[in-house]
Amino acid sequence: MLNPKDHAIPTPDRSAVIDEVIAGYEVLMHGLAGGHAPEFLEIAITMPQAKLLYLLGAAGDLHMSELGSRLGVSLSTVSGLVDRVVDHGLVHRREDPADRRQVVVGLTPAGAAFIDRFRELSAAHMRELLVLLDDEELDSVRRALTALGRAAALRSTTLPHPVTHPANAIARKDPA
Repeated sequence: MLNPKDHAIPTPDRSAVIDEVIAGYEVLMHGLAGGHAPEFLEIAITMPQAKLLYLLGAAGDLHMSELGSRLGVSLSTVSGLVDRVVDHGLVHRREDPADRRQVVVGLTPAGAAFIDRFRELSAAHMRELLVLLDDEELDSVRRALTALGRAAALRSTTLPHPVTHPANAIARKDPA
């Protein structure tokens, strides 16, 4: 039986392998984005607004300040993003009953349906790709995604959410 260390990537080569994985991921994302193009044309929201919706879909209701921190943008930028998705009926905004000075933002049923629709489209597009793989390739993808899921979980428990730094807030002022 082979020792897992027999297949270990030498330290100097890890950076090159990581670059190859990222390049492959970008090719995959371009291919998937091309499949989403018709659906994106039907929607009247921007990419920053979509990021906001996906964050709320993953995290649940959040304070405005937490949204700004997690998105790495200023409170005024988040406020503008929230205003626009509230206008679309995808997000609700309310006072925090525990601290009336705080504003809590969350998805409306229409916002949750919007996120679900794109998750379903992504899953359908990914399924179309996965059925084209042979058994060995499919197993490799399964193992790789399991490993990436573990790494993402580890990262989320060991790293704090990004804090909006004043310099970054100006540089990352995404258009709403």
